[in-house]
Amino acid sequence: MNQQATQNLSPFDLLARSWQRPAAIAAVCFSADGSAVAFTSIDGTVAIGPAADQEPPEARIRVSGDLGQTTIRPRLKPPAPLIATSTLGDGDVPITSYLRSGFLVGTMTGYALHLAADGEVAETPINIEGPAVAIDHHRATATTAITNGHDVFLSRANEDVVKLQQAAPSSTHAIAFSPNGKRLAFDSGEGVSIWTVDGDLAPISEFSTPAGPTSLRWSGDGSWLACGLDAGGFTLASPADGRLGVVGGFPSPVRTVCWSRPGNALFASGAFRITGWSMVAAPLHDAASGALETGRPGLVPVETVEAHPERKIIAAGYANGRLTVAQIGSRDELVVKPSGSAITALAWSGDGQHLAAGMMDGTAAIITFPALLFK
Repeated sequence: MNQQATQNLSPFDLLARSWQRPAAIAAVCFSADGSAVAFTSIDGTVAIGPAADQEPPEARIRVSGDLGQTTIRPRLKPPAPLIATSTLGDGDVPITSYLRSGFLVGTMTGYALHLAADGEVAETPINIEGPAVAIDHHRATATTAITNGHDVFLSRANEDVVKLQQAAPSSTHAIAFSPNGKRLAFDSGEGVSIWTVDGDLAPISEFSTPAGPTSLRWSGDGSWLACGLDAGGFTLASPADGRLGVVGGFPSPVRTVCWSRPGNALFASGAFRITGWSMVAAPLHDAASGALETGRPGLVPVETVEAHPERKIIAAGYANGRLTVAQIGSRDELVVKPSGSAITALAWSGDGQHLAAGMMDGTAAIITFPALLFK
């Protein structure tokens, strides 16, 4: 490949390993130890690949002796194929990291299966009534929460499940443990319930939302809970003192919300640019409070956002296939992928070296960034 052709390649072309799956990617998930990443598809299958890059960018960097210009040569070999499962559900299946290097997958039969990094599938004692809709696992407490879309079940240390005794039937599609594993949040159709799961199971708070919840994310210290909505914006709650606020005006559903620990900031998808707020001045009563100008505005909405675990950096995927990485609070951004199929899912590895991405056309990718890129 000549130098001119190399210069026309995007960062995605040079840094990403990508595979073509037969159906759209629904979610991506790294294992707890960061060694593997799983891609779920809307055809009910899961595909797993290693996070480690056999041709890492550092090994392909060249510095010209005369000008000192740094370039990255393209890969010489295609990546090894992903390891794919058979169909596990009617549509995309819920997934979460499990043990050190594996995953826990909810199936159409109600069983939660242990999916190892090498693709081996093992049964667990976790079995619920009806197909699994959402699942979460807290590694430190060895506790799993799983729902069939109505009832929520809990399993400690892989023991038989216990159903949470709710006062009325709910419509649950998102569940999330707090960082310390002592509380569980889940949507109830018209709002969000928070239960204590450390000892006796009991509801401790509940709040309504102006639209249906789409996603739930706790802040790193567990003091805040953000809830994306299928219309108009997101809800921000402080469970400890009952403070509650709604940030509205989004042109598209807020499918994802995320927290930046290094930036002490909250981000949401659904707008025509990356939208974020500093939690030094939380936007409980004023949407402009703490607003962070990040990246550049565009003509299509952001579909998904994910914050870097170690740096003040946010990744954003757009409906037109654009994928960017931006410095929090700055207009500067790196266009990793300029266009293509809509970005449906993003996830950073725990060390922040790899960004996994899924797309509507079935593309699954792991983008490995050289350390010098973020310096």
